[in-house]
Amino acid sequence: MDKNRNKLADILKQVQENNLPVDEAVELLSFENLDFVKVDHSRNLRNGFPEVVFSLGKTPDQVATIMQAINKHSEIVLATRATLEHYNAVKKLIPDANYFEQARCITVGQPSTALKGYRVAVVAAGTADIPVAEEAVVTLQAMGITVERVYDVGVAGIHRLFSHVDLLREVQATIVIAGMEGALPSVVGGLVSSPIIAVPTSVGYGAHFNGLAPLLTMLNSCASGVTVVNIDNGFGAAFAAGSICRTINNFRRTPND
Repeated sequence: MDKNRNKLADILKQVQENNLPVDEAVELLSFENLDFVKVDHSRNLRNGFPEVVFSLGKTPDQVATIMQAINKHSEIVLATRATLEHYNAVKKLIPDANYFEQARCITVGQPSTALKGYRVAVVAAGTADIPVAEEAVVTLQAMGITVERVYDVGVAGIHRLFSHVDLLREVQATIVIAGMEGALPSVVGGLVSSPIIAVPTSVGYGAHFNGLAPLLTMLNSCASGVTVVNIDNGFGAAFAAGSICRTINNFRRTPND
């Protein structure tokens, strides 16, 4: 039982024994009100994963304070778009925090083992797309999912992709990340039957429009079943893939009628 479930059980027991008013229990289950943020401690119970800290625009102290608050109730904490300054502030409060520089992510704690054995492939068209790919990787790993990296297999040298097709047909979902014209998700989508989550990146020349060109290409994919997230949103793609794995897992655990 993780910290969130322990907390929930303790609160419900106090309510049952009339040691805690219902209104106070609702407040405790909803959020923790800090000076500058309301920390959502029940998100794991609702969505299957604790609140994630988006660090961009937040000061190092704010990120550290939020992560410390979440860490009191959750086994794993993730912050995205974090700088080294954010990490140094977090490490002062939580010494075992980890920083993934290329992914720009901070993690604290250990992931749940509920999704152990599930696999997601993260496919990156070019080396310049790897930072977005690594954000997806760290997010998936924080969710307890095994990641298969397939990097530098863009359409300019599409033959590099073909040796990985068997792997892509074995995983539960595939995240395909590409800048430039963004054609790679359509190629992968024509080769595999599992869900494809496409991520356009802001890597490209002028008419690329900082990711708008590949975004439109992916939205207009002729391959069936390609789903598209926002530009550079490796986290969003990974969370969607993790949700797919969690749904499969929940279905497998439900007895047949």
